[in-house]
Amino acid sequence: MGRIIPGIILLLCLSAIPAAGQTYTAPGSIISDNGPEAVIPINVSGLAQSTLGTAYGLESVCINVTHPSLSDLVIRMRAPDGTIVRLAVNTGYDGDNFTNTCFTGNGPSIVTDYAPFTGAYQPYGILGRVNNGQNGNGTWQLLVQDVYGGNYGHVSNVTLKFSTNPAQPITPAAGNLPIVVLQTNGNIIKEEPKTTVRMGIIDNGPGVPNHPSDPWNNYDGWAGIEFRGVSSRHYPQRSYTLETRDIQGNEVNAALAGMPAEHNWTLISSFNDKTLLRNALTYELGRRMGRWAPRTRFCEVMLDGEYMGIYLLAEKIKRDANRVDIAKLEPHETSGDDLTGGYILKIDNLDDYSGPYFESGYKADSGTGTQSILFQYVYPKHEDIAAEQKTYIRKYVDSFETALAGGNFSDLQNGYRHFADAASFIDYFLLSELSYNVDAYRQSFYLYKDKDSKGGRLTAGPLWDFNLAWWNADYCGGDRDTGWAYLFGKECPQHEKQVPYWWRKMLEDGAYSNELKCRWNELRQGPLSSQHIYQYIDSTAALLQVRQATHFTRWNIMGYKVFSNPAPVANSYAEEVNRLKNWIAQRLAWMDAQLPGNCFPASVAAGTTNGFTMYPNPFRDEINLALTTVASEPIEITLLSSLGQIVYRSSQRLYAGRNTIRLSTGPLGNGVYFLCVNGSHNHHRQVLIKEER
Repeated sequence: MGRIIPGIILLLCLSAIPAAGQTYTAPGSIISDNGPEAVIPINVSGLAQSTLGTAYGLESVCINVTHPSLSDLVIRMRAPDGTIVRLAVNTGYDGDNFTNTCFTGNGPSIVTDYAPFTGAYQPYGILGRVNNGQNGNGTWQLLVQDVYGGNYGHVSNVTLKFSTNPAQPITPAAGNLPIVVLQTNGNIIKEEPKTTVRMGIIDNGPGVPNHPSDPWNNYDGWAGIEFRGVSSRHYPQRSYTLETRDIQGNEVNAALAGMPAEHNWTLISSFNDKTLLRNALTYELGRRMGRWAPRTRFCEVMLDGEYMGIYLLAEKIKRDANRVDIAKLEPHETSGDDLTGGYILKIDNLDDYSGPYFESGYKADSGTGTQSILFQYVYPKHEDIAAEQKTYIRKYVDSFETALAGGNFSDLQNGYRHFADAASFIDYFLLSELSYNVDAYRQSFYLYKDKDSKGGRLTAGPLWDFNLAWWNADYCGGDRDTGWAYLFGKECPQHEKQVPYWWRKMLEDGAYSNELKCRWNELRQGPLSSQHIYQYIDSTAALLQVRQATHFTRWNIMGYKVFSNPAPVANSYAEEVNRLKNWIAQRLAWMDAQLPGNCFPASVAAGTTNGFTMYPNPFRDEINLALTTVASEPIEITLLSSLGQIVYRSSQRLYAGRNTIRLSTGPLGNGVYFLCVNGSHNHHRQVLIKEER
């Protein structure tokens, strides 16, 4: 055995001794009610290693705070070099007190628990950012501010611990997702108004990695940014509304990440959706069904040098030729056909809306029977819409509701179909129910109407905000694979936001129910087949697999329950995705068995022996129908594309005996179409082929 050098023995012995760490404690301060920020200095000197890094540095920040409403507080830490780390921002809802609460680099995210907080948690920001090579000796500061008011509080003490087990910085490596870089230049992002920031997007194209230090090659300019969302405002990974601008602050259209040029955008956090894909899945299915839904692109966000995780860059719902393609409505257009469109309305919380609204003349369908249905103006904006326009759309909605509530509601000429596009309500219903979206029909529910000259009827959609859908809500039935989301009021009758009576009443219309069943059967052979849904989930999960580990290092919530996650909680990303697919399989089977209505085979009428023929097939620009019926009745004839999009609609009246109807469809592309005939006694389906000869 060779000679052992004494100095090496000493080093080995020292390295075997666990580092106890060095702690520095300072007394606290009063937290003023909606007052100035409390600044609590902690003087640090004599560190074992003055340079803070990944081998030695700040391990934890421990606090004791007495306050009756932690959601009022913003708590930050400032290092001697000026680096600021957010510890807690409006967290804990209305709970009270941080008691021996330590913010570390490896605890669970603080939003996985409820106040009072005790123990170790991951802060809102990245604690390891302070271990950046700076000299740790100097004055550190705990910054505490009550930003809402109504309560006083007190910081008892704060303790910093430095050791050889420091919090680690998170520096993302090159990845396969575009990177959105935001630079606030010291400005604070608020809920409103928008804060001007520098923004860049790095998107090197398929197969080429993206790194935060790469040139801004997709967008390099300015943007206005503000927080968005209601329940998501409690998440540390906030969602944002973006507006691309020039240096003077004027709106500038930009084609972000390959999507059509516009200036209004959203960055959607999927913080409580650990699959990260529920919203994107819904919008993709909506588009495959022939409906416009926001286009999306997964990306990663860097905010002032801090990695913020995976986001969904998405189009914002607005009137535009590439979005909700309805007529532009100017303030001076207050009469005639001009007045009839276009409009976009929304049923939603009023928390994030300060403009005027109007109330439905009918109370919610269930619940306590006292909850009101409120409509917000989306387009024209509430500050732009003329008084005559507000009156018109309010009266139009009232006419629709009155017709639907009436005894003759199913009449094709004078019932609710005169005012509403039933096919759009069917598509919205099917996706809302398939996903069991607990917010459906009552929150983030959009409606729009085009001009009468463009066939404008009240149309359900576009789809929006499905992060609590697809088995991601542990309340009001959202954790089951059975039951109906439109019956929300039976599950949660005390909830302030309830479902309009429309959906229950429409299902009482036999023609609507039958059309619903037929549409479901058609979609189950295409966009809503298990194969199509799983294919999208698997391909998207594979895309996100490359970066999800870094995301869940940044937000340490995997394996922990975050608001609304059903139990038991999955422990890995792969398990989250598989559990989603398994739930969808059960939900599809239940919907197949329970969806109301009857879809009659082509050329067979319900409850009658009426003859029905259609020719020619294949057709060119005209279709001839022949029907024999025993009684007079109105019917509606629609022609759907293979994606379910309505390409032709006509209302007719049948008379007792033989009826012949000629339809001039106009120019249509070659392909497969579905002819639907709906009346009180006549329900027919026919597959057609359009073929030029």
